[in-house]
Amino acid sequence: MHFTLCDLVTDITQNAAESGAARVELEVRETDTEFRFTVRDNGKGMDQDDIERAKDPFITDGIKHPHRKVGLGIPFMIQTALQSGGGWALQSQKNQGTTISAWFDMANVDTPPVGELSGMFRTVLLFAGPQEVLVCRSLENGARHVHYKVCKSELINALGDLEDAGSLVLMDQYLRSIEEDNSEEDGSEEK
Repeated sequence: MHFTLCDLVTDITQNAAESGAARVELEVRETDTEFRFTVRDNGKGMDQDDIERAKDPFITDGIKHPHRKVGLGIPFMIQTALQSGGGWALQSQKNQGTTISAWFDMANVDTPPVGELSGMFRTVLLFAGPQEVLVCRSLENGARHVHYKVCKSELINALGDLEDAGSLVLMDQYLRSIEEDNSEEDGSEEK
């Protein structure tokens, strides 16, 4: 089981990044009652048999992680979503890509804590593989309104090499600041 919802989202997004995708999109939406995420990629995709195998925790392709005998990312997501009063959806086409979503009832005692979103976004934006990673964030919770988008390519244009320690520090500060700046109680602003 994942300790936080951010751990779960990171795991699913890493699958997309490792699918041969040139583009991965992560959308995270929160309200006072629900946490929902969607991951879209244009990677190798899956046929119906592949989807059924991906849902089975005791089957793995042996390619991505040669020493593993189980594949737990999607099965854990399904289990966590269902036990927390939420749900999930998975759509995929071979050689076209995959879209996977899950949602969680925030009032349910079995819903894990959300975790630290800006740290998760930093990790996702640094995944090797995709040329472009897009993160879309939305929070509508009472007076709190958060809306922003961050593109890996724009960060590279602004900061240069994202493997440079100075660039990593600046990226972390930026992600934390937009999450905090947009969390003000006085309204919403799109960045």
